Amino acid sequence: MRKQLKRFEAFLFLLKSMLSNRQFLYVSCVLVGISSALAVIVLKTFAHSVFRFANYIDRIFHLPYSNSLLPVIGILLTAWVVKKFLDGSIEKGTSQIMIAVAKNSGIMPRKQMYAQIITSSLTVGMGGSAGLESPITITGAAFGSNYAQKYRLNYKDRTLLLACGVAAGIGAAFNAPIAGVLFAIEVILADMSVTAFIPIMISAATGALVSTIVLKEDILLSFRNELTFDYHNIPYYIILGILAGLVSVYHARNFRKVEHFFSRFKSSTYKKALVGAGMLAVLIFFFPTLFGEGYESIKALSSTNPGILLENTILEKFKSNEWILLAFIGVTMMIKSVATGLTLGSGGNGGNFAPSLFVGSYLGYFVSKFFLLTGIDKDLPISNFSIVGMAGLLSGLFHAPLTAIFLIAEITGGYGLFVPLMIVSSISFIISKKMEEHSMDIKNLADTGTVFTSDKDRNILSTIELSKHIKANFATIPDTAKLEDVTAVLSQTRQTIFPVTNEKEEFVGIINFDTIRPIIFNSFQTKYTALQDVIEQPKDTISYDEIMETVMEKFEATGYDILFVLKNNHCLGYIEKSDILTTYREKLKSLRIE
Repeated sequence: MRKQLKRFEAFLFLLKSMLSNRQFLYVSCVLVGISSALAVIVLKTFAHSVFRFANYIDRIFHLPYSNSLLPVIGILLTAWVVKKFLDGSIEKGTSQIMIAVAKNSGIMPRKQMYAQIITSSLTVGMGGSAGLESPITITGAAFGSNYAQKYRLNYKDRTLLLACGVAAGIGAAFNAPIAGVLFAIEVILADMSVTAFIPIMISAATGALVSTIVLKEDILLSFRNELTFDYHNIPYYIILGILAGLVSVYHARNFRKVEHFFSRFKSSTYKKALVGAGMLAVLIFFFPTLFGEGYESIKALSSTNPGILLENTILEKFKSNEWILLAFIGVTMMIKSVATGLTLGSGGNGGNFAPSLFVGSYLGYFVSKFFLLTGIDKDLPISNFSIVGMAGLLSGLFHAPLTAIFLIAEITGGYGLFVPLMIVSSISFIISKKMEEHSMDIKNLADTGTVFTSDKDRNILSTIELSKHIKANFATIPDTAKLEDVTAVLSQTRQTIFPVTNEKEEFVGIINFDTIRPIIFNSFQTKYTALQDVIEQPKDTISYDEIMETVMEKFEATGYDILFVLKNNHCLGYIEKSDILTTYREKLKSLRIE
């Protein structure tokens, strides 16, 4: 196997020498698409097999004990793998891809090619209440990035193949190539030219094709009911869109609270995993539909017998009572964020893509069923609302309305609900964007100023390192000096602004040549003017650990051309605005993806 792989690599190097860069890129995006699709097949097959196994056990014991036990085992195994084989840490969420694009020149760690597959299959495959799509996109991105590094492709092609891996992963996971393309463009790459579409489309189509050939349809989330749109239902879709936006914000904030709680957990890795998994087990015992991705329950909501969701629960004998079923669905919808937070916060691996579809489907069902049971409207199509609700939550959580619209349109096998999809997704996005500036996956990064992939200027500034622009060859003036001494220093340097330091070499202010010019050219004033009388306090200084965005804001606010950099009130040097702008222009020129 190893020899065959070496031969294939040698063949690709030979092919690269024979083809043009563009032609080799097209070959590469097909190979990246196939690799991403194979990762999807492994993950989806494993997760589906465990789900069927859990259902088989349930039919024997008639209680959801196995559903509660399996996630505990899965999360503990994940924690063990991370600690034993992955250096004690694993990066979660699509934000890792955004960091690679914005700050690391499209380079992703090699371990991401396999780490996500192993850990997420253990967590989600064994019932953790999260999704596989985020690990799939990270794996696909890692395939694209490392392939480009292997065959020595430049930054532009490396970043493009990274996006190809993402598109192929989404395309394969849902058999939705258009959604894969849009997700890669809308979420991962905020700035790209039209010519970059072609490789991404090829990868997405390849991933979807391989997935369709290999995976059985029941493993994928798909609907084959004939769905039609009745314009009389528009007011109800508007209400659904508003609620979807509000629930999106609730889900994101609640998830972060639970995850942050575990981030402050001081106990050992295994104790944290056991506590979180134990709490998750309790939730799954009472709400078995929280087990795993939840796609089976989404399909059940769109069927003619949603009462099956109450099977193997303490409410099973009430499954024919529509109000109790509605209450069960409403509560499950609201605690899904807690279940996902427990899964990921305690040490499991997964994402929020599947949970967003889960919550959206439950919300759509709840809204439509409520209006039916109350008699406000007796003709609302419940399955339509369940399906459209998924687009609303996906749009609100990830700030990706186009991806949401086309993903749901593709998995339903047609565009009969295109108008309500646009209505619900747009309203949800507007409300969520108003209440949360950043999407769920990059909120934490945005709060720390680490990366803003939707803002090209901030992306570029975040890649400029302050330390590399500090100039340390500068003269200082001790606060015990006389003005005649400053005149002597001025005659030996072209420096015009001098930091003044005390006996502890702490920064106390500056002397500006332009300010003291009238004094030093008058010998009388020079002799009888105290140094303290000409020391100024600068409008601002820079801390050595500040991000470049705030540095540029300080340049703009002060109007200075140079600013001094301080660490513990000691002057490390200064930076010039012109240097930063030169670096910015160079990076802007190289970062354009074509």
